[in-house]
Amino acid sequence: MKVNYNISAMIANNALQKNDKLLSESLGRLSSGLKIANAKDNPSGLAMSRRMNSQIEGLGIANDSSNDAISIVQVADGTLSEIHAVLQRMNQLAIQASNGTLTENDRKTIQEEVTQLKNEIDRMAQTTQFNGQSILDGSFDLKGYVTDQNGQANPNLKVSSYSDNIEAGKYEIRGLDVEFINLTGKTGVDKKALICEAEARKNIEIYRIDSNGNAEKYMASNMIVEIEEDVLSLSDNTGKRIDVKIDESYKGKLNLEIVAAGSMTMQVGANEGQTLDIRIPEISLTTLGLYNLDMATEEGAKDAIESVKQAITDLNSIRSRLGAYQNRLEHIVSSLDITVENMTAAYSRIMDVDMAEEMTVYSTQQVLIQAGTSMMAQANERPSQVLQLLQ
Repeated sequence: MKVNYNISAMIANNALQKNDKLLSESLGRLSSGLKIANAKDNPSGLAMSRRMNSQIEGLGIANDSSNDAISIVQVADGTLSEIHAVLQRMNQLAIQASNGTLTENDRKTIQEEVTQLKNEIDRMAQTTQFNGQSILDGSFDLKGYVTDQNGQANPNLKVSSYSDNIEAGKYEIRGLDVEFINLTGKTGVDKKALICEAEARKNIEIYRIDSNGNAEKYMASNMIVEIEEDVLSLSDNTGKRIDVKIDESYKGKLNLEIVAAGSMTMQVGANEGQTLDIRIPEISLTTLGLYNLDMATEEGAKDAIESVKQAITDLNSIRSRLGAYQNRLEHIVSSLDITVENMTAAYSRIMDVDMAEEMTVYSTQQVLIQAGTSMMAQANERPSQVLQLLQ
């Protein structure tokens, strides 16, 4: 028996310290509910879980963004629904004004209501907003820019709209020879029109300009030239269409720059590039072809029937697009919800502690601590037993 060094006490002390450390770690996991409380617990698991947590948080924000997009579409469609009701009323008035039993004064009364309805369409389109941003004034439509043959911008020349399948780039419209008329008719209705003779229309061509300045004929497949009020439309049988608003008499060529951008971009995912572009066309009397609407005469009323009918068709097309956006966004939201659910489950498997299993570990360490404490006391008593040999 030795008295200088109590090896038994040292062994018991080391075991006690080790078990105390394990008990403290177990207490930390039980109190926090986390399997990985510190980086040292599982370095690779911590790195993976932090990335997953960032993804989950990002998906939550993307979900909010997608729901905002649904709200925007609903606001726009709500206004378009009211405009549709206005157009239906205009259609009724046009049919009524076409009746030969009405007098000139009767039609003037009808035209007074039509004028108010036209003003209301413009008002609704200009004042419909979401978060302070107008959404039906063309702010979120695809953009294009026009310069005259001298390369100068002109407020009377404007790209009204173009189809989705028009590629971004520079274009030239050649052979233009149109006359612009802006006047107040006999009935007091402001009217505007482009006049282009049939022969002159045959000379109109559109070219795409490449990066080297070379021109290649565009819409070469049976291009159709149409004029509605002050809008010149170029289209072909592939669905491509460009509408240019011309509010002055013009002869020569026009330079167009189609940027194929400008729609509302919504972030619908947690990563870069996971976006959805929502295109909301401009709503106005010009884009609906109703600027010249005049039912003060029987002839004008008969023409108005077709004009209003076409406006309803155009509006239905816009509402159909918005409805498609909303359906897609609702599927996006459902997909995000499922992704968040599954990723959260995976994150939980990495980070969250199994309380039942950890309580087993805790109980074991408690017993070992109690046993170690008892054995430490016993080991400390052993050197004193040497005194019995000295008596």
